Amino acid sequence: MEWSFKLHGGIAAGLSTVLLLLAVLTWLPGTLPLAGSKWPMVAIVVLLFPIFIAALVRMFLSGADRHSMWLAFRCLPGRLQAFLGALAISGIVLMLLSTASAGNWQAPEVKDGRYFVFDTTPHARGTIEVSHRQYEAVLESDQRSMLAIPGMLFTGAAYVVFASGELRRADVGFRSSQPVQV
Repeated sequence: MEWSFKLHGGIAAGLSTVLLLLAVLTWLPGTLPLAGSKWPMVAIVVLLFPIFIAALVRMFLSGADRHSMWLAFRCLPGRLQAFLGALAISGIVLMLLSTASAGNWQAPEVKDGRYFVFDTTPHARGTIEVSHRQYEAVLESDQRSMLAIPGMLFTGAAYVVFASGELRRADVGFRSSQPVQV
């Protein structure tokens, strides 16, 4: 596999690992220090789109279908397969647990020292006041989702890049083994 595929896939897998670990840290008591600032989400978006779009471009340039991508993934080293599988499974579990624990409350905010959340319950939609404890629970659940979703997208990008790199390696090897016709 070419070094550019390894670098691209490694960066995507590394960022996925960091985001999913941060999402897990939201279960620790207290809120993450990142809760009040907007720069982490801006950094995630700025990194996510170029990495993910480049991964999709690499996939389309390989000309492979889903089955070929899966077969190429199966040709990757076992440790890499296990690592990407663990990232995907942990991202799915984080999202399921986050969705189950969040209930119908989202978008926590503080106004004049009071805590509010948006209630999405059918027929009772609107902003409601909650206790500080409930506010922190909704804040942590929102953080968990906002970290797990891009983490899973980075995992998908890593999968696509590594599988495309393996297909590229196989194609180059196949072409070099063919006799030259004159």
